[in-house]
Amino acid sequence: MLMSSWELPDLRDGKIQAISDSDGVNYPWYGNTTETCTIVGPTKKDTKFTVSMNDNFYPSVTWGVPVSDSNVPQLSSIHRDQSFTTWLVAIHQGSGETLVLQTVRWRMQLRIHVDPDKPLGQRARLCEPVAQEQPQVLGKNEPIPPNAMVKPNANDAQVLMWRPKSGEPIVVIPPKY
Repeated sequence: MLMSSWELPDLRDGKIQAISDSDGVNYPWYGNTTETCTIVGPTKKDTKFTVSMNDNFYPSVTWGVPVSDSNVPQLSSIHRDQSFTTWLVAIHQGSGETLVLQTVRWRMQLRIHVDPDKPLGQRARLCEPVAQEQPQVLGKNEPIPPNAMVKPNANDAQVLMWRPKSGEPIVVIPPKY
């Protein structure tokens, strides 16, 4: 089977157990708008604060073989299986202590059949799953793996690989770090 794939080599090879999905600007956090809230305390009464996170997938795939000069579309399927863990944390600005308040896990799976010879609007068909699993708030918080708090982030560490039927895999796009 020949395929191209976006991969995180250190994660794939078990050298690390997690990698940050930070935007690289607000490192190591995901963002700095609705994702964060500054509380000056101690507070005199119970107060409700709202934080939110919106993760949108913008995957890119190649229609052809990424190591070929041909522009003949050969894409036949797309498979995606990613697991995510998000931590809601409180940080004491004075001491730098980080306290995990909530741990949330979710998984995004996708399998799409592609026929590049069909007309636009008919080339792709979702095979499974029809619905994604809902995020799970864990009953017991998990610690944040230390490597998820330092660079590189996932976008800078990913590589585009070409895996031919025979021969060695080829790095098409190397990591940015």
